[in-house]
Amino acid sequence: MVLARLILGLLCLSPMTGYELKKHFDSSINHFWNADKAQIYRTLAQLVDKGYATVRTVAQSNYPDRQEHHITEAGREALVQWLSAGAVQSPERDPFMGQVFFAAELERDEIQNLLEERRQATQYTLDDYLSQREGIDMRAAADRRSFLMAATLDHAIRQQAAELEWLDAVLEYLP
Repeated sequence: MVLARLILGLLCLSPMTGYELKKHFDSSINHFWNADKAQIYRTLAQLVDKGYATVRTVAQSNYPDRQEHHITEAGREALVQWLSAGAVQSPERDPFMGQVFFAAELERDEIQNLLEERRQATQYTLDDYLSQREGIDMRAAADRRSFLMAATLDHAIRQQAAELEWLDAVLEYLP
């Protein structure tokens, strides 16, 4: 259901093809949600079946026709209902935490390698988010939408920074 609502939110920005939706997932909301192409297309079909979106075929010369998806009024109502339902706290499922929890089965150097690999990946992700954040001044945001979009990126940056701090502490005090 969350994926469907996120797609409806993106369709509120503008009509899009499945390909364009995937590009938007990868470039604008990947710091808090990801979806593969198959999930997006499957969910788009469900949204159309439920009447939350429509498909318009747009002819193109030298390219296949575009299947452009548009949000319907029922889709907007479903999105607003979800947005108004209150903050949702979902339990985190993190396979890496499972590895750390049971890592005592490994030798100390293997645990350090595991933690260092995660640290490198986290640093890479943080650097990526920081580069996306360059030039964005939340205080000078043109509108509420821009401000809130930047705020989600700020949240992701802080999460990555906190994870780096935690990883450094675990590496430092690992018995």
